[in-house]
Amino acid sequence: MRLTVDRNPVRVFPDPRRVIARYYFNGEERAIFIIKHIQAMDDSQIHSLISPLLQDFSKRHRNITEKLEKNCDKVRHFIGVAGYNYDELSNFRKYLIGAYFTHEYSIESAAFFNPSIVPDPDQTNLESGQLRVIISFRAVGEGHISSVVFRRGILGKNNDIAIQPAGNYVDEAETIHEAVYPKKLFLRKGAEADINADFLNKVDEVLPDRFNYQSLKDLVAEHQKKTDDEKLVQEYRLVLSLLDSYRRICFSHDTDISDRVIFPISDFERKGIEDARFVLFTKENGTKVYYATYTAYDGIHIMPKLLQTTDFYEFKTSPLIGDGAKNKNLALFPRKINGKFAMLSRIDGWNNYLMYSDNLNVWEDPIKIQEPECSWELVQIGNCGSPIETEEGWLIITHAVGPMRRYCIGASLLDLENPEIEIGRLQEPLIIPNSDEREGYVPNVVYSCGSIIHNGALIIPYGLSDHSSGFASVCLDELLSTLKKSKA
Repeated sequence: MRLTVDRNPVRVFPDPRRVIARYYFNGEERAIFIIKHIQAMDDSQIHSLISPLLQDFSKRHRNITEKLEKNCDKVRHFIGVAGYNYDELSNFRKYLIGAYFTHEYSIESAAFFNPSIVPDPDQTNLESGQLRVIISFRAVGEGHISSVVFRRGILGKNNDIAIQPAGNYVDEAETIHEAVYPKKLFLRKGAEADINADFLNKVDEVLPDRFNYQSLKDLVAEHQKKTDDEKLVQEYRLVLSLLDSYRRICFSHDTDISDRVIFPISDFERKGIEDARFVLFTKENGTKVYYATYTAYDGIHIMPKLLQTTDFYEFKTSPLIGDGAKNKNLALFPRKINGKFAMLSRIDGWNNYLMYSDNLNVWEDPIKIQEPECSWELVQIGNCGSPIETEEGWLIITHAVGPMRRYCIGASLLDLENPEIEIGRLQEPLIIPNSDEREGYVPNVVYSCGSIIHNGALIIPYGLSDHSSGFASVCLDELLSTLKKSKA
């Protein structure tokens, strides 16, 4: 029996008007030149320049003066080098200096794709049969830098979906470094990231088992002063970038979910935060928390990382380490199995693996559970998000690559108590890029980072050729029945 897949007409497209105000620095010499010219202006000149800027950009950014003042503070050192006292500057002078060190970045100008979907923490004021959901997307802007963004939607009783309009502003989070860091995990991830071994040995020797951000920063500064080797200096900078992998980020409570963007902040993420796979995880005591695995990329290294939140206002991030935390495509199961966390991975970029762990951040001993079988998946097979628990087994939505590097979406079924056992696998793709979906930044690709069950149907949000996103649904009973028959 051929499964019927219903494609929803709703599409979500990139919007180049979605911009954030970011710090912009072009070198010390130019910074001092700009500051001296601004300081040579009288107050009336300052006011005539900054007033129209504030009127213009306040329509595009929440609290634009706060952002400009923060960016002025970032060049405080150069204001002093230029011979001026930062604390004696007027607010308007600070705003103008900040404006010269600020630029707009369009987070969605290139693409808006690879969505995952989870139930919203707020399910109030809904009609019978409705479900409020949060959908995460990979947004790509100038320079192909990826970030994580969100939209809120409502699934109807007939499995139609309505996406709420995005807000007028986009805000980055405030970053808060954690109070203490585990030295053992830090050293191990540092070795995996090829950070200077001699310095890591010094960290091991000098710092306690749990240390704070400032103590490591002071140690880095001490070692930087002892060398003129630019390569070594760059490695020391990477140390602090690695520490940024452990952080807490907070959004203002007056932001809409669509206003929040998780944007790269460290060197290890400077080329993007890719393909967040969100899952609503149920702890053994019944409490729930949202986790997301994602890939941080610096142009050379791939660092799998973990996000954690309960409300989508505050997130904690930390790196994933171990032999199983390699490559991309990590996806956490929504509960423990036999007392252990469980994770899917694709450590070799080719096959699907399963791992168990007592520690959410440490993953070892990956077990191969799937390899390509069908003609449409011979290049590689991987997951399209976290497993979904059903009465018949763990439903795994997969992506597969075949001839002409065409990506398709498939499905598999794993045993509930022993997911190393594959109960069934679709012998034909569930979704193939059609003529309306095959054109984009990367042609012939359909890809998802997480699906959901609602009113007897599997709802699959999916990216269209690395450009935009759409939605499809399939009857859950028919899908499970087909999967069980596939191994008969």
